[in-house]
Amino acid sequence: MRTQKWSRALQSALLSAALLVGCGTTVVNPVTGREERSVMDESTEIAEGKKAHQQILAEYGAYADPGLQAYVNGVGQKLAKSSHRSGLPWTFTVLDSPEINAFALPGGYVYITRGLMAYLDSEAELAGVIGHEIGHVTARHGAQRATRQQDAGIGVLAATVLGAVLESQGVSGATSMAGQMSQGVAAGWLATYSREQELQADQLGAEYLARNRYSPSNMVDVIGVLKNQERFAADMARAEGRAPPAGANWLSSHPSNDQRLADIRKIAAGYQGDYSDDGRTRYLQAIDGMGFGEGRAQGVTRGRNFFHEELGIALTAPQGWRIQNTPKAIVVVNGAGDAGLIVRLVPPAAGSTHDAIIRNVIKPTAGRTEPRSIHGLSATQFIGSQRNDQGQTQAVRALLVSGPGNRNYLLNYGARDAAAMQRAAVGLAEAEGSFRPLSAADRAAARPWVLQTVPYPRGGFAELARSSPLTVQAEAQLKLLNSAYTGGAEPRPGQPVKVVR
Repeated sequence: MRTQKWSRALQSALLSAALLVGCGTTVVNPVTGREERSVMDESTEIAEGKKAHQQILAEYGAYADPGLQAYVNGVGQKLAKSSHRSGLPWTFTVLDSPEINAFALPGGYVYITRGLMAYLDSEAELAGVIGHEIGHVTARHGAQRATRQQDAGIGVLAATVLGAVLESQGVSGATSMAGQMSQGVAAGWLATYSREQELQADQLGAEYLARNRYSPSNMVDVIGVLKNQERFAADMARAEGRAPPAGANWLSSHPSNDQRLADIRKIAAGYQGDYSDDGRTRYLQAIDGMGFGEGRAQGVTRGRNFFHEELGIALTAPQGWRIQNTPKAIVVVNGAGDAGLIVRLVPPAAGSTHDAIIRNVIKPTAGRTEPRSIHGLSATQFIGSQRNDQGQTQAVRALLVSGPGNRNYLLNYGARDAAAMQRAAVGLAEAEGSFRPLSAADRAAARPWVLQTVPYPRGGFAELARSSPLTVQAEAQLKLLNSAYTGGAEPRPGQPVKVVR
C-alpha cells in the first residue's frame, strides 16, 4: 500500500481534462510514411502526454536517485535520437515501484520500474525494453488506439492514458478502472496492443538498438529474463500449494507467445554488426544501491509481517496465511485463498469522526457499532449490512481504527462465501488483532532492501544465500536476479553479480 496510491485522483484528472472530439484530421505516420486519420496530431500527443506525466509522477513516484535517472534517460535519449521521431521532447523515468513493468504514453513519455531493472543484466537489455516502448510511440500506437476508442464513443484521453495505465498494472488490474472510466468496454482490449502493433514495436526496437550498436538479440534476452521471473513465481506458488499467479507485469501486457518469440529471433538474426559491448559493467554500476522489492512508500513485507514506516503501522498474518501488498490495500489472505482481511487507508475527505466515516464509506443499510481499543488505538467495530453495486444487500463486518498521524484505517473481513468466512473466522480475528503502531523492533525490520554488486564467490549462490536477508528460496532468488535460473549459465568466480542487502 503506497502513501500515495493509484486513486480516484488520477481517474478524475483524466476525465476532467478536455477530451478531444470531432472527426479527427489526416496525419502522416512517421514510420510508414502513409496517411492515416487520427484524433491526435503531434502537438496534441505532446500536450496530453505532458498532463498525464504529472499524474503518473504524483501517483507512482519517480525513484529518488538522480544518478540512476540520468543514466536511464541517457540510454533512452540516445535511442530516441536515432528513432523516427527524434524531434519529440522525450522523457524517460524510473518509477519507484517493485512491479515488473515498462510502458509509454503518447508524446514521448517512457517509464520503467526499478522492479524490472532489478532483473535486467546489462545496458543492452535495458535498451531492449526502452527501444520497444519507443517503437510504440514512434509508430503512434497510442494515437491509433485513441482514434479507435473515439470511434467507439470513448474520449481520447481516456483511450490513450487509461490504456497505458492499464498496461502498467497488467490485465489483472484493469477491470475496476476500466469499468469506472469507460463503461462496458472490454478491459483486455484496452490493456493490450494488437499483435501487429507489438510486432512493429519489436521491429522498430531492434532497428534502434542496432543503430546504437546494441545487439537486437537483447530483446529476446529480456523476454527470457521476464519469463524466468514468472516461472519463479509459479514455482513458489506450487511449492506453497497455491495456483500460479496471473501477475501484473510487462509480459502480461505485452503478449509473448511462441510465435512472437520466433518473430523476434527472426528479426534479430537479420542484423549483423559489432555488438561486443553490452554495457554490463556500466549497468551494474548504475543499479548498485538501487532499492529492491517494496520500499518505504509501499511498506515492506517480511515473512508474515508487514511494516509501513511512513504510515507508522504494522500487522502480522496468521501461520499459513500470506500478505499481499497492493497499491490500493494490504490483504492478509488465508492458505486456501478464499478469505482475507482487507486493510485500506481512509481518505481524509471521508469524514473526521468514526460515525461519519462509517456512514460515508461503508454506507450501511442496517447494523450496529461498538467502541473498541486495539494496541492503544481508538477503534469502532461495525457489523451490519450494505447495498452492493448491483443493488443487493450483503453482510459487512469492519473495524475502523484511528492510527498514527491522525490517519484512519478500515479493516474489512472478506470471503468467497459464508462458509469460507466461517472457516476463516479465527484467522481473520487474529490478523485484525495484529494491527498496531510500529514498535522499535518493527522499525528496525522495516528497513528496505537494496541491490549491491559483489564478486561471485567460489561457493556460488549457496554461499551468497547464507548472508542474504531473503528468507524464501534465497538461492533461487539470487539465481533469478543474475539470469541463472532454470538452466542459465552460472557466473565465473570473481565475476560481478547482484545480491540483496
